[in-house]
Amino acid sequence: MAKQVPIKTRRPALAAVLVLAGLILTSVVVHRLVPPPITFLMVTRLFEGEGLSYRWRSLDDISPRLVEAVIASEDARFCEHRGFDMKAIEKALKANGRGGRMRGGSTISQQTAKNVFLWPGRDWIRKGFEAGYTLLIETAWGKRRVMEVYLNVAEWAPGVYGAEAASRHWFDKPASELSAREAARLAAILPSPRRYNASSPGPYIRRRASSVQAAMRTVRNDGLAACVLG
Repeated sequence: MAKQVPIKTRRPALAAVLVLAGLILTSVVVHRLVPPPITFLMVTRLFEGEGLSYRWRSLDDISPRLVEAVIASEDARFCEHRGFDMKAIEKALKANGRGGRMRGGSTISQQTAKNVFLWPGRDWIRKGFEAGYTLLIETAWGKRRVMEVYLNVAEWAPGVYGAEAASRHWFDKPASELSAREAARLAAILPSPRRYNASSPGPYIRRRASSVQAAMRTVRNDGLAACVLG
C-alpha cells in the first residue's frame, strides 16, 4: 500500500508552487506595459566582458521593414499561430532526425519568452518554462506587444541588444530609418549575431539577406504582418 504524504508536508510544497505561479503571472502582466530592464542573457554577457548597449524603442519608432524582415526570416506564420508553429516543429524534427545541421522550430513568441524571462541553456526544465511563458504572453500581451518586446531584446552583436542599438551599431542610424535592405541584413544575422557582420557582410549573409528581402515582399503582399502592422 502506497504511503501517503502527510498534509503538513504537502502544504509548504503547495505554497511554494502558488508563490512561483504568482511571481510568473505578475512578471508577465508587468511586462505587458513595462519594458524589461535587463535580461539573464544581458547579465551573462556583461559579466563576460562584452558590455551592454540596450535602447528600448516603441514599435512605432522601429521601421516596419524590420518587422517584415524578422517575420520573413524567423516566423512566417507569426500572425497565424498561438505561440507554437507545429508545422515548423515537425519539419525541424524530421530534419534533425536525418542528421547534419540542427534546425530549430522556435517561433518569435517562444524566442521572446526565452529571452525575457529565462536563463540561457537547452535543458528540459527551461524548455518547460519556455512553453508556459509562451502561452501566457500570447494570451496576455497579444502579437503586437510580443513583436515589440522581441525586437527590443534580441541580441544583434556581442553586447548589442534591440533594434535601436543594432541599427546604430551596424548602420549608424536610428531603427526608425532602416531601409528594406538594412532590415534584411539584420534579420539575416539573427541566427548567429555574434558571428556575422550586418554592415559589411560576407557572401553567405549577402545571399541570405537577398532571400529575406525577397520574402519580405511576400510578407507585405500577403498580409503576413497584419497582426503587427495592420
